[in-house]
Amino acid sequence: MRAAPRSGGRPRDPHIDSAVLEATVALLDESGYTGLSLEEVARRAGTTRPAIYRRWSGRARLALAAIAARLDVPASPDTGCTLCDFGEGLLVFLAEFRAIRPDVLGSLFADCAGDPELRAQYMQIVFAPPRAAVGAMLDRAIARGDLRADTDRDQILDLLGSLVYYRALFQDTHLSDDDAEKLVETLLRGAAVDYDALVAHSEAMETHATAGGSGTHVAH
Repeated sequence: MRAAPRSGGRPRDPHIDSAVLEATVALLDESGYTGLSLEEVARRAGTTRPAIYRRWSGRARLALAAIAARLDVPASPDTGCTLCDFGEGLLVFLAEFRAIRPDVLGSLFADCAGDPELRAQYMQIVFAPPRAAVGAMLDRAIARGDLRADTDRDQILDLLGSLVYYRALFQDTHLSDDDAEKLVETLLRGAAVDYDALVAHSEAMETHATAGGSGTHVAH
């Protein structure tokens, strides 16, 4: 995301890097990508436009770096309950997307789409981490025998992600928790060996957690 360090001369101040990224995140939250001004980023970060350009060669690269610094995709859940994991796993996608304004995702992608390198960076930063996390959850569900052995994991990932991405990119909104729950049910009814058994397992785990006084919520 950043240019290679210079071989000579005065080393760059890492505090400027963090200040610029913090200012960029704040402006993306306030004004979206179309309202991102390098002049305003420089003013808030206490630096100059040339200093920013020495680190990031344009607005799109700076925005991608700021988004990468903000996003922190957790590991996919592994509770032993496929239905619970699917519900929580989809929230991995949603948590990432909800950290970014929907209009930022669409306008930034439009700016990156025509440049193969920028497009690849966008996909690696925004799409790849949650896809890998949910993919690991799918692999465990197939290995447990809860999903059919012939399940196409990549197709399931595409189906899970497509509605999330569609809402953010084209409807300027994020998928709600209720819609996510319905999506999980729709997918599992088609992919599960025995969907009713998954529901019963999920409810049993929730009852056990409640009886144990842990207060743990299990999605179903």
